[in-house]
Amino acid sequence: MSADMQKLIGANEEDDEEEIEMDVKEEDNEDHENGQKHIAAQMMLGADGVMPSTSHQFQIQQQLQEQVSTPGGGAWRSRPLEEKERTKLRERHRRAITARILAGLRKHGNYNLRVRADINDVIAALAREAGWVVLPDGTTFPSRSQGSRPAGDSSAGLTSSSSQMLSQQVPPTSLQGVSSGYCASVEYNACHMKGVFMPTPAPYDLSSSGHSQSSGMVGNGGEQTESLPLIAGSMEVINEQLGVVNMKCELVDPDGLLKQLRVLKSINVDGVMIDCWWGIVEADAPQEYNWNGYRRLFKMVHELKLKLQVVMSFHECGGNVGDDVCIPLPHWVAEIGRSNPDIFFTDREGRRNTECLSWGIDKERVLRGRTAVEVYFDFMRSFRVEFNEFFEDGIISMVEVGLGPCGELRYPSCPVKHGWRYPGIGEFQCYDQYMLKSLMKAAEMRGHSFWARGPDNVGSYSSHPHETGFFCDEGDYDGYYGRFFLNWYSQLLINHGDLVLSLAKLAFEGSCIAAKLPGIHWWYKTSSHAAELTAGFYNPCNRDGYIAIAAMLHKHGAALNFARAELQFLEQREDLQEALANPQGLVWQVRC
Repeated sequence: MSADMQKLIGANEEDDEEEIEMDVKEEDNEDHENGQKHIAAQMMLGADGVMPSTSHQFQIQQQLQEQVSTPGGGAWRSRPLEEKERTKLRERHRRAITARILAGLRKHGNYNLRVRADINDVIAALAREAGWVVLPDGTTFPSRSQGSRPAGDSSAGLTSSSSQMLSQQVPPTSLQGVSSGYCASVEYNACHMKGVFMPTPAPYDLSSSGHSQSSGMVGNGGEQTESLPLIAGSMEVINEQLGVVNMKCELVDPDGLLKQLRVLKSINVDGVMIDCWWGIVEADAPQEYNWNGYRRLFKMVHELKLKLQVVMSFHECGGNVGDDVCIPLPHWVAEIGRSNPDIFFTDREGRRNTECLSWGIDKERVLRGRTAVEVYFDFMRSFRVEFNEFFEDGIISMVEVGLGPCGELRYPSCPVKHGWRYPGIGEFQCYDQYMLKSLMKAAEMRGHSFWARGPDNVGSYSSHPHETGFFCDEGDYDGYYGRFFLNWYSQLLINHGDLVLSLAKLAFEGSCIAAKLPGIHWWYKTSSHAAELTAGFYNPCNRDGYIAIAAMLHKHGAALNFARAELQFLEQREDLQEALANPQGLVWQVRC
């Protein structure tokens, strides 16, 4: 570690030394040019401002040269040469110290400081880490958790709660709405929900259960409320209901559910979140949809004048920590999977993950004549037609589109059923025949067909980065092949989100749509960010892996629900330091 740090510091010092030498040379050149200009001016004009004769010009030039050669004699030289050299040395020393400070912050603190950062960037980064809001123009004020905002400032402030909308500012684009632990001032999507109540997830889970928990929501005006247990008052929240519809698409306990909804209404809850499960609605046969239970539920919600936030859940529920119900994928999809298991994500050992369909079949007609994205689109279009009146009346205010396991845009890299345990790095999920075919095509286009393989020195699900040759410091992840593979792997994730959201935007035209990202915070303080890499986020310490995702979401006007564990709970965990986790740093990166 010390050797790596010295190398990094040395590299930064060399860069800064080059900058200093350039600045010193420029300063010398400026002084020399100023002197020459001063001499020329005195040669051109006499003492009384009249142009002297040629012989007089020669005399003046000789006098000025004598002045320059005499130590301390030049009027244009305001200080001795020795003092100037001492100033240059002090400047070199100051910049060398600054370079070491910046190198340490980048290396050990994961601060996203620009290449030519100055003291203002460092102060802003430290202030943000302390929970303060620092705007681009330098305006600084405490977050809502620390105090009230200065009067007259209409921008929404930061909050330490884990269930708030997070603004995403990504140059040159910016997200219209993002859910997370923080919120900053930007334009939000026109959704009607003002808050959200969600149970606190476990710190070692990508999501506390297989269902699509959204971590927050904010309304038109950017108004926010903290995520707290249901408390009577003016706070408006959304309560998620899971398992209220059985596998026959019937309400499990209509009377009990109605009582619960009335209780929520009595304490000024704004609405509820409902998962519409693909495995329930289209369970038996392709394009045969049964919405009966959901229609009855939506009518109850409408009669109580509550709002609805609906999740298109194209994944299975069950098998993850916290799952209390089991909802598999449709039966007819499982039948196809038995004859063609490559429709599911596959790891290096050939183990299949049936949580959701592989992105390799997004454009492959292997689902009874339809591609995977066509199946998703048909499901969403059927929902829109079935519940069109709820959209027109504004009862359904937002639709979150499931994009992967637990409804999140990520690879299923950390399955508990395959042996993953926190804080394992997980494994790449790209070994079904369709994704391998895509990898082969990408390798051939690069002219390196032998790169059409997954890395073989990546450890296992529960390995740590330093135990592998690929993810360790200066490992293969940053080599030519490693960069090629990770670019391809992460681009498939972005392409999948882009394709599905484009169809969702078409199906739910005029409505607010959203997508969910996981908060993979463990091993964030390492160079490779291994757990993020296996999940599809190409986000090592020298690259921002969330900019392209943010731009893709902005392209479709989609809000971002950023799921992560409660920071206050995480800070109490002893194994967080062992995992080199940094949930706050991850949130700040996604925010900035």
